[in-house]
Amino acid sequence: MATATPATPTLPSAYERLGLRIQKIINSPTAQKAKAALLYKTETESVDDWAQLLEEISENDNVTLAHRDDGGVQIFWIVPQDEG
Repeated sequence: MATATPATPTLPSAYERLGLRIQKIINSPTAQKAKAALLYKTETESVDDWAQLLEEISENDNVTLAHRDDGGVQIFWIVPQDEG
Protein backbone atom coordinates (compact mmCIF):
# COMPACT_ATOMS: atom_id res chain seq x y z
CA MET A 1 0.00 0.00 0.00
CA ALA A 2 1.44 3.34 -1.06
CA THR A 3 1.68 6.09 1.48
CA ALA A 4 0.31 9.47 0.52
CA THR A 5 2.67 12.39 0.63
CA PRO A 6 1.21 15.02 2.91
CA ALA A 7 0.25 18.14 1.00
CA THR A 8 2.23 21.19 1.93
CA PRO A 9 -0.23 23.96 2.72
CA THR A 10 0.37 27.03 0.64
CA LEU A 11 0.60 30.24 2.58
CA PRO A 12 -1.62 33.10 1.45
CA SER A 13 0.09 35.80 -0.60
CA ALA A 14 0.60 39.30 0.79
CA TYR A 15 -2.38 40.47 -1.28
CA GLU A 16 -4.56 37.65 0.06
CA ARG A 17 -3.56 38.52 3.64
CA LEU A 18 -4.46 42.15 2.99
CA GLY A 19 -7.81 41.09 1.57
CA LEU A 20 -8.55 38.90 4.58
CA ARG A 21 -7.66 41.72 6.99
CA ILE A 22 -9.94 44.19 5.20
CA GLN A 23 -12.70 41.59 4.92
CA LYS A 24 -12.66 41.13 8.72
CA ILE A 25 -13.01 44.89 9.21
CA ILE A 26 -15.89 45.19 6.74
CA ASN A 27 -17.67 42.12 8.12
CA SER A 28 -17.43 43.25 11.75
CA PRO A 29 -20.80 43.79 13.45
CA THR A 30 -20.03 47.49 13.99
CA ALA A 31 -19.24 48.09 10.31
CA GLN A 32 -22.22 46.06 9.16
CA LYS A 33 -24.57 48.06 11.37
CA ALA A 34 -23.13 51.39 10.20
CA LYS A 35 -22.70 50.20 6.58
CA ALA A 36 -19.32 51.91 6.75
CA ALA A 37 -15.72 51.14 7.71
CA LEU A 38 -12.50 53.09 8.05
CA LEU A 39 -9.51 51.38 6.44
CA TYR A 40 -5.80 52.08 6.78
CA LYS A 41 -2.82 50.52 5.01
CA THR A 42 -0.27 49.11 7.42
CA GLU A 43 3.44 49.81 7.02
CA THR A 44 4.12 46.23 5.96
CA GLU A 45 1.55 46.19 3.15
CA SER A 46 2.49 46.97 -0.43
CA VAL A 47 1.34 50.26 -1.92
CA ASP A 48 0.50 48.39 -5.13
CA ASP A 49 -1.56 45.74 -3.29
CA TRP A 50 -3.38 48.49 -1.37
CA ALA A 51 -4.18 50.40 -4.59
CA GLN A 52 -5.37 47.22 -6.32
CA LEU A 53 -7.63 46.30 -3.40
CA LEU A 54 -9.19 49.78 -3.25
CA GLU A 55 -9.76 49.73 -7.01
CA GLU A 56 -11.49 46.35 -6.79
CA ILE A 57 -13.66 47.54 -3.89
CA SER A 58 -14.63 50.71 -5.76
CA GLU A 59 -15.82 48.68 -8.76
CA ASN A 60 -18.70 47.26 -6.69
CA ASP A 61 -22.14 48.78 -7.15
CA ASN A 62 -23.49 50.73 -4.16
CA VAL A 63 -20.00 51.27 -2.68
CA THR A 64 -18.36 54.66 -2.14
CA LEU A 65 -14.75 55.30 -1.11
CA ALA A 66 -13.67 58.57 0.49
CA HIS A 67 -9.93 59.20 0.82
CA ARG A 68 -9.07 61.04 4.03
CA ASP A 69 -6.27 63.52 4.69
CA ASP A 70 -4.77 61.18 7.30
CA GLY A 71 -4.25 58.42 4.71
CA GLY A 72 -7.29 56.41 5.71
CA VAL A 73 -10.07 55.39 3.37
CA GLN A 74 -13.69 55.54 4.51
CA ILE A 75 -15.85 52.99 2.75
CA PHE A 76 -19.64 53.29 2.68
CA TRP A 77 -22.14 50.93 1.14
CA ILE A 78 -25.85 50.67 0.53
CA VAL A 79 -27.72 47.40 0.70
CA PRO A 80 -30.33 47.55 -2.08
CA GLN A 81 -33.89 46.59 -1.27
CA ASP A 82 -35.10 43.36 -2.83
CA GLU A 83 -37.39 44.01 -5.76
CA GLY A 84 -40.34 41.76 -5.97
